[in-house]
Amino acid sequence: MDFTIRDAKIEDVPSILNLIKELAHFEKEADAVEVTVNDLEKDGFGETPLFKIFVAEIAKEIVGIALFYPRYSTWKGPTIHLEDLIVTEQKRGLKIGSALYKKVIEYGFKKGVKRIEWNVLDWNEPAIDFYESTGAKVLRDWDTAQIDRNSMKKYLNN
Repeated sequence: MDFTIRDAKIEDVPSILNLIKELAHFEKEADAVEVTVNDLEKDGFGETPLFKIFVAEIAKEIVGIALFYPRYSTWKGPTIHLEDLIVTEQKRGLKIGSALYKKVIEYGFKKGVKRIEWNVLDWNEPAIDFYESTGAKVLRDWDTAQIDRNSMKKYLNN
């Protein structure tokens, strides 16, 4: 089945949000998605976009996305964080995820970034195996730390 990879357009946002919700369900966090169509439109397609998205399309249907944004490493310099790489469940196995991944790497390489980084769930062995097969290192000795808005407020009010 033929697919194309292209830059996302603002009219793609409803389909992008549907894929984000599908990923949240896959990761057993179905109720965790707070972002809205308006948020994605404003934050990704406004005057100062906070992220970039490539979409995979089959017959004008968005079937995959790669959402990423710039970061800066105090040790390395400019980097990219790949926030999510999503392919709808019905289209997995068609090499769409690999093509999106490659597109992000090509983009980062052309931009001169020193590193591209992302998180992968420790139970997602197929993804880990794929990433390692491409030369990526899965850093198992680092834990991700996060603080949500309610905890920020609580911390700041102490």
